[in-house]
Amino acid sequence: MRMAVVAAALAMAASAAAADELDDAHRLAISGRDTYWTCLAQEYNEERNKQMSEQDFTRHIADICPSERQSFRVALVDYLMLQFPNVDADAHMTSANNAIALAQKDVTTAFARHKAASK
Repeated sequence: MRMAVVAAALAMAASAAAADELDDAHRLAISGRDTYWTCLAQEYNEERNKQMSEQDFTRHIADICPSERQSFRVALVDYLMLQFPNVDADAHMTSANNAIALAQKDVTTAFARHKAASK
């Protein structure tokens, strides 16, 4: 009986530790996303970029914020690997890359709309 209680306590502690690890990974992924978005937004607001063509701005956005982009990618992949451990790591990388591409697309779409409205 005593062994069963010890085993149950150990299982609960391990489960709590895993939940804490998942929560920490989620917070890091959200923080990475926010940092990347902040960097993109700052670049969007740069006066020197207002005269760029849509194509030039799209290329520019793909190249900026490399450390923020990579930190977001790593944090998101880490979180997804903890959240979905049975999914292939390449699928998690694809999901992270898609999230980055969508962020870039949102910024370039806003740029294009703003440019069209100012004509």
